[in-house]
Amino acid sequence: MSSFSRSAQQWATFARSWLLIDARMQPPGKIASVCSVRLQGKHKPIYHPLSDIGDHVVVMNTRHIAFSGNKWEQKVYSSHTGYPGSFKQLTAAQMHQKDPTAIIKLAVYGMLPKNLTRRTMMQRLQLFPDDLLPDDILRNLTEELPQPREIPRKLSEYTQEERDAFPMLWTPQASATPSNPWLSDVLCEHWSKLRDADRKWCK
Repeated sequence: MSSFSRSAQQWATFARSWLLIDARMQPPGKIASVCSVRLQGKHKPIYHPLSDIGDHVVVMNTRHIAFSGNKWEQKVYSSHTGYPGSFKQLTAAQMHQKDPTAIIKLAVYGMLPKNLTRRTMMQRLQLFPDDLLPDDILRNLTEELPQPREIPRKLSEYTQEERDAFPMLWTPQASATPSNPWLSDVLCEHWSKLRDADRKWCK
């Protein structure tokens, strides 16, 4: 190995890189896990808990993050300033509507070590609600990190050949209505009687 390659490797190891990650349709916890590792510098062979060797991380499209299940309404963020009557609670949907970058910021802040280096690491985290980044940050970017979770394709993104080749569990009939008009009248009368009985029972 030549001295040039060694010096280049040393420079790449000790230098701070600017990393970009897209948070579109990604869980906040997965994004925060990737960001915390890069901010602490755990991906470098010279990592030490007392050394400040982390990289800069730029997260875009924080407005388009995704939660699983009903976490937008079930997940609650609490805050208290210490003064009487200052206890506040906001759901994830309310917090996201108020500040599109707050959920990612709180998730990353909670995954960093609880010491005096956490504030310094948070200063190297750049959050943007959309994909519009300033020119000074775009000039510094050196690498784009892969998304932690693969985004499933929408039905409109599949071609007609892929839809036809998809296995069908059952074959839909041409018409779901009965061919006999008398039978359809009987069914309508039967359902109307059931609805009337339900109304009487509710009363």
